[in-house]
Amino acid sequence: MFCPNCGTQVTGNFCPNCGTPLNAQPAASVRSAPNPGYAQPNPGYAQPNPGYAQPNPGYAQPNPGYSQSIPVYAQPVSSSVNNAQAFNQNAQTVNVNFSQTPTQTSVPVRMAPVGNLRTNRTLLKTILLSILTLGIYSLVMMCHISGEINEIASRYDNKRTMHYALLLFIVAPITLGIAALVWEHRICNRMGAELTRRGIPYTFSAGTFWGWGVLGCLIIVGPFVFLHKFLKSMNLLCADYNVNG
Repeated sequence: MFCPNCGTQVTGNFCPNCGTPLNAQPAASVRSAPNPGYAQPNPGYAQPNPGYAQPNPGYAQPNPGYSQSIPVYAQPVSSSVNNAQAFNQNAQTVNVNFSQTPTQTSVPVRMAPVGNLRTNRTLLKTILLSILTLGIYSLVMMCHISGEINEIASRYDNKRTMHYALLLFIVAPITLGIAALVWEHRICNRMGAELTRRGIPYTFSAGTFWGWGVLGCLIIVGPFVFLHKFLKSMNLLCADYNVNG
């Protein structure tokens, strides 16, 4: 072996001529040679961790359990819409049925009476009180009857009976008493028709007026019989009206 510094042949570890160690490397060469341990990056950190580099497939793909659950909640919405449509159809059907009911029913609905009408008129009472009041009681009674028959029957027959005071003091004198006969004829017909419509088993009509009220004057008692039938018919109508309207 020769010394790399002076070329002297050396048998040991040091040159006997210049003292250079044979196993030592020059300082420059030592510094210039890179440390292989640090020259190469740590492969453990140079390569990304595959566990984190790749996304977790469990979260990358949507959960099929929730993606399929959307139609499950969508079904009640459609059923609710169907239910709403069915309800609207039923409502329209009900409206049509109710709208057709009045046309199919010919019997009008009775209304509850506002107040009780008099049902205690009698022939004897009328005669006695008329004598005591000089005819005022009979005048007031007939005024009440002309109003009560309108209250009982007008909503069914669409007719109006003239107030008795208007007839007695104005219309009858102008027509020389003819209007009084027409008035009696019409009110008796209305009372008889209302008795029949309400199913009250009592016969009364304009014929009762002409038979007992007019022709009955020939036997004197005829007008009293007519007045009795007239008051009884009105009492029956008022009694039925107080119960059924």
